[in-house]
Amino acid sequence: MAAQAQQGGWKPAEQIKTYTISGNSGIELYRSIGERGPQAGVQAVAHTTFKLTWRRDYRPQPDGACVLATARPNLTIIYTWPKAPAKLPPDVSASWQRFISGVEKHERVHGEHILDMVKKIEAYSVGLRAEDDPKCQKVRAVLQQKLGELSNEQRQRGRDFDRDELSNGGAVHQLILTLVNGP
Repeated sequence: MAAQAQQGGWKPAEQIKTYTISGNSGIELYRSIGERGPQAGVQAVAHTTFKLTWRRDYRPQPDGACVLATARPNLTIIYTWPKAPAKLPPDVSASWQRFISGVEKHERVHGEHILDMVKKIEAYSVGLRAEDDPKCQKVRAVLQQKLGELSNEQRQRGRDFDRDELSNGGAVHQLILTLVNGP
């Protein structure tokens, strides 16, 4: 993730938050997730979000236009997932490790979607020009409209991905079934 963004001269930060769950079997762990997991529109096992700010350099031009000369993101991708007790029975521990590894893999795809969105914003922003815009208001309005479009695209991409992964037979659905039906 970081290497891809570094081509633009920046790299995202990553923050991992956990919430503690309890139990000594797969079903007990999953019930605890249900009681303590994050709300992401619905009760979730894990969640990915982000903080994004920008440093933008708007430059009025001698001809009355405005150009967005630079747009540098400051992105932190925030992952939240469950943390099981340290001392689980060995077979439950092995089952849990398979489950949480799959959950982390799933959430990191959401992180890649966020990173893709930020790179699209950056690519669109740099060099954006509006004519007859000495106060750089038109160029900002054009940018805001595009930001909304790209944000909506990223959210829809995440919903589609979750739908596929959580549907019957999907990767996360299989992870849950294996955990719940295991030791």
